[in-house]
Amino acid sequence: MFDFLISSLTIAGIYGLMALGLNIQAGYAGLLNFGNIAFAGLGAYAAGIGYSLGWPLLPSLAMGIALAMLLGLFLASMGRKLAADYWGIATLAVAEILRTVATNEGWLTGGANGISAIPSLFEGLARPWDSIAFLALVLVVLGVAAWMCSRLGNGRFGRALRLMREEPQLATCMGYDLKSLKTRAIMSGAAVTAIGGFLYARYMSFAGPDYMLASETFVLWTMLMIGGIGNIAGVLTGVVVVQAAYVFVPFIKDWLHLSSDVSGALRLGLIGAILLVCLMWRSEGLVPEKLRKMP
Repeated sequence: MFDFLISSLTIAGIYGLMALGLNIQAGYAGLLNFGNIAFAGLGAYAAGIGYSLGWPLLPSLAMGIALAMLLGLFLASMGRKLAADYWGIATLAVAEILRTVATNEGWLTGGANGISAIPSLFEGLARPWDSIAFLALVLVVLGVAAWMCSRLGNGRFGRALRLMREEPQLATCMGYDLKSLKTRAIMSGAAVTAIGGFLYARYMSFAGPDYMLASETFVLWTMLMIGGIGNIAGVLTGVVVVQAAYVFVPFIKDWLHLSSDVSGALRLGLIGAILLVCLMWRSEGLVPEKLRKMP
């Protein structure tokens, strides 16, 4: 039970990082990125490929962040030629293309089997101290990322992103370069998400193409929509609610003696029900964003 709790908290913290990365793009800038999980996938594969090449930890992490930011730059360049909704569909397509490449290029990514036996960051410690140390690291990184995202959101850049989100024409009239703002928002979110993917691969000791499934992006979107998009407290609240639902289902499975297939459907149904309730009665999320009003 103790190991299960530590594992649940660790995964929640990692998903919290990914959700913060998406919030910079969707919450602050209002961008419909449906391929955000590709950034996490690049971070995860950087951990695996870096280990395969014998690279130290920090260069591998730097490679993952750099690749994610380059992908973000590419997605931002596509956004200059596409409307917002079409751009969202394009990001989903790009993520699926990357997943297909990862599945078929076995010489680099291990193919459908992925890259396994990636060492944990604290494998030298005895159990359960290795898991506790990893959880502590994740919480520290999450805390730093939340603080930095909060500073970003409350600073000049964050105010410019919100102005672009709410009144793009007014933002243009005030001299803001909307293309530059979108590019910086996507690349910033990509970096944070890639760190989450890197930690996830290190924790699971595996990196595979399933990490870039489209359903993973929509899990992140669900966290934002339940908790409250556009603010840090709302994002983290959504992560806690969704992860709690994931943790709760196995107990129902054992209690009712359900099969694995039924429990999987029950998990999705429970998350969907929570999201539906929030959309109907708390459309702005459990912790709505508070916009500062001019006197």
